[in-house]
Amino acid sequence: MLAQDLFSPIEPSESGRLELDGRHSMYWEVSGNPTGRPIVFLHGGPGAGAGPDHRRFFDPRHYRIVIFDQRGAGRSTPLGETTDNTTQHLIADMERLRDHLGIMRWHVFGGSWGSTLALAYAQAHPERVSALIIRGIFLGTRREIDWFLYGMARIFPENWRSFAETIPEAERGDLMAAYQKRLNDPDPKVHLPAARAWSIYEGSCSTLLPSPQTVAAFGEERHALGLSRIEAHYFQHHVFLGPDALMEGLGKIRNIPAIIIQGRYDLVCPIETADALHRAWPEADYLVVPDAGHSAMEPGIRRGLVAATERFKGVE
Repeated sequence: MLAQDLFSPIEPSESGRLELDGRHSMYWEVSGNPTGRPIVFLHGGPGAGAGPDHRRFFDPRHYRIVIFDQRGAGRSTPLGETTDNTTQHLIADMERLRDHLGIMRWHVFGGSWGSTLALAYAQAHPERVSALIIRGIFLGTRREIDWFLYGMARIFPENWRSFAETIPEAERGDLMAAYQKRLNDPDPKVHLPAARAWSIYEGSCSTLLPSPQTVAAFGEERHALGLSRIEAHYFQHHVFLGPDALMEGLGKIRNIPAIIIQGRYDLVCPIETADALHRAWPEADYLVVPDAGHSAMEPGIRRGLVAATERFKGVE
């Protein structure tokens, strides 16, 4: 491994698209050992998409690394499409991809929204999951969504003002509705500024210390549009899950080897959610990284994630 604790960059050995329906086409790729232990990476957002560095959490000599962009995100098309885009669709898409690749069981690795989807998928198909590695826990509750829209102003008032002041003052009492209206406007002069404001707000609050590179990546047009439209859509619909659905479903996955990794100073997905999840699910190991925020690329979180993938090499 390199000094920064990620494995060396690699390229996919195969990639393709799955036609999901008459509207959505899903990008997927496989890298690493073609006969290795399958592991699937679930990106955040929802809507953020995956990138080349996400292959680097896994030893390519051991793992068959499966990465895909969820509906409406990244290289999947159409970008930012919210029609027929729900948590249940994404779970079905994972099953379609697993079957397409001839995989019986796989490790599931996800952070932020990826942790939500990992838990939802595992509870729907526990027989297909050999291990869970989840980070930056988000359960899709009203409390968590309200924190994102308004609560982060308590810690990041400057960032929040930029986010809120994109919206006329008269509409700021309901930022979700105001952003939804703009993000879904067909005119790029309307939806692109809103998309960038939403995405940059999230990116600027994602690291313990300021990271201009992170903010720049979140401000990139395609990333911003996919993330903001899909994220607002899911938040508006309470991520298409019941209020306590993921907590209530823990009985289905208690016997799956699992680790929860959480930055102490994660302000996008505050630690109280991970703490509550672990108290309800003591069978899962729990690592609190004392000097990290939300991003998977925070040094301590990055090391914890790589250590988890190394440790779970022995899990069948």
